Amino acid sequence: MFAGLIRYLDSIRARDPAPRSRWEILLYPGVWALGFHRVANWLYHARLFFLARLINHLSRMLTAIDIHPGAQIGRNFFIDHGFTVIGETAEIGDNVTIYQCVTLGGTNPTNGKAGKRHPTLADNVIIGSGAQVIGPIHVGARARIGANAVVTDDVPEGATMIGLKARSTLVPVETWLREFMPYGTPCDDPCEPSRDSLEKLEAELKALRGEVAELRAAQQGGGKPARRRRAGD
Repeated sequence: MFAGLIRYLDSIRARDPAPRSRWEILLYPGVWALGFHRVANWLYHARLFFLARLINHLSRMLTAIDIHPGAQIGRNFFIDHGFTVIGETAEIGDNVTIYQCVTLGGTNPTNGKAGKRHPTLADNVIIGSGAQVIGPIHVGARARIGANAVVTDDVPEGATMIGLKARSTLVPVETWLREFMPYGTPCDDPCEPSRDSLEKLEAELKALRGEVAELRAAQQGGGKPARRRRAGD
């Protein structure tokens, strides 16, 4: 048990450069929340639902993290900071990292799949700050969900999802296949496949503004404007 705790603390230290020692990590609210959840989950499966909920509410008061006792969580789960909500039928694999203010939320029970209302996260998933992952969807292994994204559909293995409603950045997985990516969001040029299109649109807009200015000048002077070539002609 002690060796398992050491491995868990070291797995957090590998993902978070802030702590100077394992003792600091023991103060993290995410570590305490997971510890409380292990107890609550055991009580939940023993059908001691009131006691499980009591532990859950105590944990929420102390850590600002709400993990339903029924949620299934794998090894080396790390919640960096707090204010996270994880629903009853959520399933979380190994080595998953969640940042602050994330919700693994559920759908209306009548619309769920045989009672499954919350997401399933495969191994090594990273979810950025403020992201909302809603419904009985599956997030594939090594997927990254960017900050404030809203995800309501299945996420392919290795994909990076951004936006509202979340869309894939279309970055090849091998480009960003790193052991760990803080906040689940790559921040260099390959994360912006639309930059060329944006520059082209800006050039066309500049040309159109020039034509409009010429038309206004011609109308005021009574002359005929010369035809200008648009960008790309």
